[in-house]
Amino acid sequence: MSKKSYKIDMCNGSVLPKIIAFSLPLMLSSCLQLLFNAADVVVVGRFAGNESLAAVGSTTSLINLLTNLFIGLSIGANVTVAHSLGSNDEQAARDNVHTAISLSILSGLVLIVIGFLFTKPILIWMGSPSDVLDKASLYLKIIFLGMPANMAYNFGSAVMRANGDTKRPLYYLTFAGIINVLLNLLFTIVLHMDVAGVALATIAAQGISAVLILRCLCMTDGPCRLDIRKLYIHPLRLKKMLRIGLPAGIQSTLFSFSNVLIQSSINTFGSAVIAGNSAAANLEGFIYVSMNSIHQASVSFTSQNAGAGKPERINKILFSCLALCTVIGMGMSFGVLLFSEQLLSIYSSTPSVITAGQLRLRWVCTPYFLCGIMEVVMGIMRGLGYSLTPMFVALSGACLFRIVWLNTVFTWNPTMDTLLLSYVISWILTTIIHTLTYLYARKVHPLFKNTKGQPV
Repeated sequence: MSKKSYKIDMCNGSVLPKIIAFSLPLMLSSCLQLLFNAADVVVVGRFAGNESLAAVGSTTSLINLLTNLFIGLSIGANVTVAHSLGSNDEQAARDNVHTAISLSILSGLVLIVIGFLFTKPILIWMGSPSDVLDKASLYLKIIFLGMPANMAYNFGSAVMRANGDTKRPLYYLTFAGIINVLLNLLFTIVLHMDVAGVALATIAAQGISAVLILRCLCMTDGPCRLDIRKLYIHPLRLKKMLRIGLPAGIQSTLFSFSNVLIQSSINTFGSAVIAGNSAAANLEGFIYVSMNSIHQASVSFTSQNAGAGKPERINKILFSCLALCTVIGMGMSFGVLLFSEQLLSIYSSTPSVITAGQLRLRWVCTPYFLCGIMEVVMGIMRGLGYSLTPMFVALSGACLFRIVWLNTVFTWNPTMDTLLLSYVISWILTTIIHTLTYLYARKVHPLFKNTKGQPV
């Protein structure tokens, strides 16, 4: 009896059904991964109080700041593995897989050191209130102990996505997510461990998901098979991986830096506003990762078809991803806005916290689909091998704009409405510029020219 195949053929057949089949498990698994943090926020908000909720919630932007550079490298792993598979270069695929997993382990170890040395100074610089500083610092230090497992999962799942497999990561995260919730309840309600308990539950679940995904890669057949005894970093593959992944990581890190600055401004409004924004941001996260699953599809499908030399499928991938992202973004945002009070009350029953959360949701959710469109176009560009252009566009259109906004408009009118408006304008600007750069890329990329140098 033959083994069940989890792969999706990205280079042949109808595009839209395959993108849906690829994205749906990824969407569900991303939401489950987000539930790691959501479970932390809900449990501490309900059973440890608003100070603990603010302590855990206020760390999200800082965690993203310190980890996104390395998670961005996993995009490089995804593109290089997918491209080698599309071009049927099995040796390159094997080299890329072993380089990616080796890089993930090194990244996790580096993050432990960074987390322990710099989290408290950065929290102080962010203006974290004194009543949440110690708890936030403790939570972060424990979270960073789990970074090697977190990185191994992210890079391992990037390899599996490149091979068209998004189902098994979903299965593994489902199991790990259940363990996370059970340990949260045990450590916080029964053992009264407060923020330390939810942090320990999170890293335990991350460890389980990492072991499962690495075991899967070790047992798989074909060029994506992992041999732990042969882990190594292939210099040529690493160079290509960094060429794609490093700009993506820098972009994500600077995006997070702009969000840290925004979080610093939010911190000036007090613990109730911090808690409300933390809860709202957690809800927004479910919309974002759902749209981001379409972004991941755009990267993988474009990379494989570029490797296979099939330019005629790229526009089909683009339009299918844009349509899906718009429907998902607008539909989920409407649902969150409609039931905002009920959803926010899951995190806290304090009226001032719920009011602050509703204000953020009204500003962010309404235009949130634009963020998804922006990411899809970036995914197509990265799949085609462009790395610096999406980075510069995103940094100027979003990060730089937000920093300027904070130091000008927000300084003149320091209200939450003014602060949150910066998100809306930055998404509009960046989406327009990304679209223009993609249209230009189609004119100059060799994939879209025939043998005589004419556009396809």
